[in-house]
Amino acid sequence: MLGRRPQAPQNKKIDGKKIDTKKIDTIIGRDTVANGRLEIRGSIRVDGSFDGHIHADGDVAVGESGKLKATIHAENITIAGKVEGDLYASGRLEVASTGRLYGEVKAGSLCVEDGAVFIGSCEMLEDDEFPKLLPDGLSEVAASGDELRRKE
Repeated sequence: MLGRRPQAPQNKKIDGKKIDTKKIDTIIGRDTVANGRLEIRGSIRVDGSFDGHIHADGDVAVGESGKLKATIHAENITIAGKVEGDLYASGRLEVASTGRLYGEVKAGSLCVEDGAVFIGSCEMLEDDEFPKLLPDGLSEVAASGDELRRKE
C-alpha cells in the first residue's frame, strides 16, 4: 500500500452544505448500459457498463459487475470490476482483489489488494496538485487538452 494521507473523512462541505460522502446518491444498475458525461454532486456506484466521463464531488465505486471505459474525477475511487481510463482521486484509490484497472492514475493514496490487476502508471498527488474545476465544470488539465501529460 502506498500513500501519505489517512482515509478521507465521512463528511465534507460543498457550497456550504454538509455532505455524507459514504452515502451513494446515484446507482447505475447491473443491466444498465450508459455513455456520456456524468456530473454528480455526491457519490455514485456503477454495477453496469459506462463509457464516457464521470466527475463526482464524492466517491465513485465500481462493483464487481461494473465495466467502465471512462475518465473519472472523484474524491475516492474503489474498483471491484473493470475500468479502462484515466483516474484522478484527490483522496484514496483502492483496487479490490476482483478489480482490474488499465490506465493512468493520479491519486492522493493508492491501495492495490492481492489478486487485483493494475496495468498503467500512477502519480501520487501533493495536497495542492489536484486539478481545479473551471466555471464550466472542466478541470484545468482537461481544458488544456493534455489530461495527464502536462509535465512532459
